[in-house]
Amino acid sequence: MTKNQPSPQADPQANPQPFRRGEATLMTTIDEFSQVTRAMRKAGKPVCLVPTMGALHEGHLSLVKAAKTVPGAFVAVSIFVNPLQFAEGEDLDAYPRTLDADVEKLKAAGVDAVFAPSAREMYPNGPRTTIHPGPAGSILEGEHRPTHFAGMLTVVNKLFQISHCDHAFFGEKDYQQLVLVQQMVNDLNLELRVHGVPIVREGGGLALSSRNVYLSDEERELALTLSAALTAGSFVAEDGADAVLSTARAILDDAEGVEVDYLALRGTDLGEAPETGDARLLVAARVGSTRLIDNVGVPIGVGFKNLDPEQGAGGSDAAAPAAPDDAPQS
Repeated sequence: MTKNQPSPQADPQANPQPFRRGEATLMTTIDEFSQVTRAMRKAGKPVCLVPTMGALHEGHLSLVKAAKTVPGAFVAVSIFVNPLQFAEGEDLDAYPRTLDADVEKLKAAGVDAVFAPSAREMYPNGPRTTIHPGPAGSILEGEHRPTHFAGMLTVVNKLFQISHCDHAFFGEKDYQQLVLVQQMVNDLNLELRVHGVPIVREGGGLALSSRNVYLSDEERELALTLSAALTAGSFVAEDGADAVLSTARAILDDAEGVEVDYLALRGTDLGEAPETGDARLLVAARVGSTRLIDNVGVPIGVGFKNLDPEQGAGGSDAAAPAAPDDAPQS
């Protein structure tokens, strides 16, 4: 498949399936999906959207589980490999596409609807109007992938409008994405709540990602260095920011075959890290030809052993991005 061809995963001209709640009914056109979600809202059912690019794993299913906790929720999952998020030379054509298997997983999870449009359906006139992510989108991932976040925010905004969603669920593995989506919701006065869901990891600590399928067995072992470095850095948080970074970097530097794009300690809003308080330690690196990202919450100057157990965990994967008190987030 070339970039100019519509994705084979969704045929907008296909006959629509009869809609049945809880059976992951597949929809490929905006009109069909929008009509159903609009009807659900009118019936008083909160629409909960889980945006994905498919190749679903347990991390995605944890978002579905979180969405299903909303009372009376109508849970919809979008599957769309968004070409606007991929720069020249990135893995758009090779990105795993497993629609049939994904729908079966979502059916087993009790999802109500699956929206899997083609690129032509989503961008019938091409990418004419896009959303600029602002300064927070030019650092970290934005420095290495300059067009990525504009493409991500554009498609997420479109999905919000198409789905009429009341709630949207995003994984914290893509932490900068989560912060920028929350920023867009706040800045554009969108009437929905953004929920961040903790990272799901394999037994050895590797964060689940659709790109993990690219890793050989040897590379998978090497990829564990990322989570090991983050964990080691977070456990010296009591000693301050310099100790966190130097500890994590030492582990990454010792791992031959891990090419680090960045290791950064930031505030939960991706601003400057505080001298004391919740922060986020983020890393991006290439293992072989596969680029991976990961992050962990860090209680700088406090340390995990000094956290109040009732306080929630600024130093865990459950830390949420900072936002105004009236922000529509979970």
